[in-house]
Amino acid sequence: MEMEQLPELERPNVIAAFQGWNDAGQAATTAVRYLVEAWSAKQFAHIDPDEYYSFTDTRPTIRIVEGTSRDLTWPGNEFFYFKGQGNSPAAVMMIGQEPNLKWRAFCGEIINLARAVNARRIVTLGALITESVHTRPVPLTGFSTDSIVQNKLISKSITRSSYEGPTGIVGVLHSACINAEMPTASLWAGTPYYLGSTPNPKTALGLLESIDDLLELNINLNELKAVAEEFERQVSMAVHDNAEIQERIQSLEQAFDASPTQQPPPQFPPTGALIDDLEQFLRRQREEGT
Repeated sequence: MEMEQLPELERPNVIAAFQGWNDAGQAATTAVRYLVEAWSAKQFAHIDPDEYYSFTDTRPTIRIVEGTSRDLTWPGNEFFYFKGQGNSPAAVMMIGQEPNLKWRAFCGEIINLARAVNARRIVTLGALITESVHTRPVPLTGFSTDSIVQNKLISKSITRSSYEGPTGIVGVLHSACINAEMPTASLWAGTPYYLGSTPNPKTALGLLESIDDLLELNINLNELKAVAEEFERQVSMAVHDNAEIQERIQSLEQAFDASPTQQPPPQFPPTGALIDDLEQFLRRQREEGT
């Protein structure tokens, strides 16, 4: 951990999201970036990538600046702080990239920072591909070792996922918090399988609306709500003339409406051709500015 200066904060929530396997539709990292921007949060620390990445697997990237010079960017794990204002409590936001090496030590770095700022709890956000549908509320699963947050999850009918199998850094960090007796919560959102890797602001909004209520953050989500509504409209336009995907969407809507818990079903394999069509349509919409 490399830190400029430890901020003085009053019992902040540490809210973390990681790019990659844990971030379908970039929903989790979009949610945390929205908090950083909405609160004008200041960066104060990052984790040195040398210890935790195999750069032949997770490569640094290079980009051209002002047409001539080249800027090199290493895999990042950055921390931002918000001191709190009005009814919004203090928070530390982490936007990370899943490491290749030494996961237990990596999680220890995060827990040590949380202890240094006297954190109230560590909250991890994630998103996965499910048989959810873009015209219905975002399905959520979650769990907390904090009884206050757990009771709120139960009251919102958000239950723990029954998934068993390989996990990512979000699951490992959550387990590390339990072992370290650090209060923790983990919230996951489902994004529709037929959208593939398309960035999904509606799923990000679902995560933020939930943690806003669970943690009493009092976030202004109006801007993201407008973006999510436009995204839903564009996806509906994209599939309007595709009878195959329209039939699948109607089937998913019926299954969602009939479900007593309205939780995400098991993961479903994506359909490549449909995803390609959607991504091309949404790309054209962005380029045309509509």
